Amino acid sequence: MAEAVPVRCPACLRENGYTAPVFPCACGSPVHPPLDLSAPPVPLTHRTWSDTWVAVRCTTCGRESEWPHPELGCGSCGTVVLIPVHPLERTGTPAGPAGASPATARPDPDSTGPGPVDGPAGGPTRGSGGVADARPAHIPPPPAPPVPRPAFRPVTIRTARDAVATAALYLRWLGFRDVRQPDGRPIPAATVDLRAPGLVAQVDPTTAPAGLRAVECVWLNGLTASATSVYFALAGYTEDARARADDLGIPLFVMDLTGMPQPVNDPADALVGPDA
Repeated sequence: MAEAVPVRCPACLRENGYTAPVFPCACGSPVHPPLDLSAPPVPLTHRTWSDTWVAVRCTTCGRESEWPHPELGCGSCGTVVLIPVHPLERTGTPAGPAGASPATARPDPDSTGPGPVDGPAGGPTRGSGGVADARPAHIPPPPAPPVPRPAFRPVTIRTARDAVATAALYLRWLGFRDVRQPDGRPIPAATVDLRAPGLVAQVDPTTAPAGLRAVECVWLNGLTASATSVYFALAGYTEDARARADDLGIPLFVMDLTGMPQPVNDPADALVGPDA
């Protein structure tokens, strides 16, 4: 666990202790935003999407993901400040030997003279009196077995913002990329939209069960975007909402305060798959 660091409030100059949150990378390793303690914290007067998330690179696998930007509420005056984070250092992809590439690394049959072209090197070929390879050249080898998905590491839910962040993390864990809240879109209600290529999700962090209209709305949004519709709720669903979701094939998830989403219907079980 990261150690607490002092953060001075720019409004009242009081020092507050802050511990950087730790998030689970898709590879299973913990990641945390690299705090820039040499820069002063910035008062948060107007929340925007760019202020809410920050890109962090996993030191184990190198994956770049977006996580909630570190922020702190002053215990004396109540000012909310954003804690600066070191920006990502862009690194180039290491190149191979000069002039070598996957295309040029293969031997050219025309440059090596006569020889076997439809059998393994050193093996029997047609016309040599041997037996040809058991697998014809046009049939590829069997695919490698899939790599098991690492276990999802939940993040404790304390606020509505935590619930939205947990849903976004879970969707990334399921394989959806670039999960975001739509830019420039006001939030007229307590529910929050999340979007990704091929995905429309809605998160309800309130203490009331999600109803029939909420399920139908997320289904219509997904139908309009030709995308999969998913719903997350903190307080569960009404009976008619669950029945309607089953009819429409909408995956429903319920989240507890430990931050672990649980599927509550068959479409959600199918979306998670057997590896969970």
